[in-house]
Amino acid sequence: MHRSFILLLILGLLLITSCQSKVNLEAEKEQVKAVLDSYITSIETENMELYSKVMAHDQDMVNYGTSGVPIIGWGTLKKVIEDQNSALSQTKITVSDLAIHVSDNGKFAWATCLWNFKAMIGDKPLELPVRCTWILEKRGNGWVIVHFHKSVTAG
Repeated sequence: MHRSFILLLILGLLLITSCQSKVNLEAEKEQVKAVLDSYITSIETENMELYSKVMAHDQDMVNYGTSGVPIIGWGTLKKVIEDQNSALSQTKITVSDLAIHVSDNGKFAWATCLWNFKAMIGDKPLELPVRCTWILEKRGNGWVIVHFHKSVTAG
């Protein structure tokens, strides 16, 4: 009888601990936000080293910028951003309506936000309202962006 009680108690404790989340989702959301903030900093400061740190370097990834043309692979994405850095100056991005979600297992995250994107093309100002969607993956101890989709509202 005593042995059955101890066994039942151990099984109960195992059940309780196995149902508890082992991932601190709020901490993971903060890490994801830090990656997205670093992405913006890399664009505003034209810092390709920082940009390279926050992006996956997968050759089969597909991203979409505001032009709508698919950007396939790290090499192509890197060239697009280098060309953007050459064409634009004084870039400033203001973020609003940021929403970050992390999967229960803490391996994937997705986020949405709005940008007010301002820059100069030569001596002409550019201002765009941009809608952004992000997908991130936890690789090792850090998060990287594995996909983004940006669009400008029509009209």
